[in-house]
Amino acid sequence: MQSQRASRGSRGGSGSTRRRTAAGVLVLLLTATGCGGGDDEGASAQSSPSNVAATVAGVVAPAKVEVIADLTGCKVKIRTDADELREGVCRTKRGDYLITTFPEEKYKLTWLDSAAVYGGKYLVGTRWVVSAKPKLLEQLRPELGGKIQELQGVGPAPGPSVS
Repeated sequence: MQSQRASRGSRGGSGSTRRRTAAGVLVLLLTATGCGGGDDEGASAQSSPSNVAATVAGVVAPAKVEVIADLTGCKVKIRTDADELREGVCRTKRGDYLITTFPEEKYKLTWLDSAAVYGGKYLVGTRWVVSAKPKLLEQLRPELGGKIQELQGVGPAPGPSVS
């Protein structure tokens, strides 16, 4: 019985297996991105210089907080390193922002559902979200790709403030 357990290996898999899996996912992403059709926003948007980096980021961005931070010129400080997400804080001349990555899309969707309580705008890509002021999200979008999503807050609309 023990010899059977030993031959099966660990539940998490070896580093070599994870690297092969990551390489396979990267190949699939490259294939899917290369074969994807355009949308109605026009070919001119796809050929603009600012979208060249976004096209590359569309393949790279799901990887790691550090990769996304590097694409934006930030030296990131990891704030959370958990099984379901990783968060890194960037403080730059352009402004502060939070990069959150997820091992699976379902975790990102759960995170967005939770964030909807607070409302606001987020830059959202495949297995990642960037949280920042809306103006900064617009600046980061050409570098990272993704879409800016506005989440509606829960509760009554804010009333007039009392001074």
